[in-house]
Amino acid sequence: MIGIGLDLCEIARMERLLDQDDRFLRRYFTAEEQEYVKARGRMAAQSMAAMFAAKEAFVKALGVGIGGGVSLLDVAVIHEAGGKPAFRLTGTALEKMNSLGAKQAWLSLTHEAGLAAAVALIE
Repeated sequence: MIGIGLDLCEIARMERLLDQDDRFLRRYFTAEEQEYVKARGRMAAQSMAAMFAAKEAFVKALGVGIGGGVSLLDVAVIHEAGGKPAFRLTGTALEKMNSLGAKQAWLSLTHEAGLAAAVALIE
């Protein structure tokens, strides 16, 4: 195992950001992720919080954290068949994974009582 990361995100914070404008979405989420969040309707903030927590958990698992040279736009959260969350890595995120000799990044998401949580495991 190369690293493990955990992050929590307050769903109400994401609701406030969604109510303001799309700046936060455009800054941290790919076009595909933005479309996914917007299509979630009442669940948009919950999904956005979980996806943002996933991005932060991933950079923690890499050992760099936010501002550590990996763009959160290069860490996309996708949903496979059946809704299983996974990472799609590009650019700086993929480069850092490769430099560590990592082969796989695993993701688990959950939300409860106003919080969303994500765990990232890199091996």
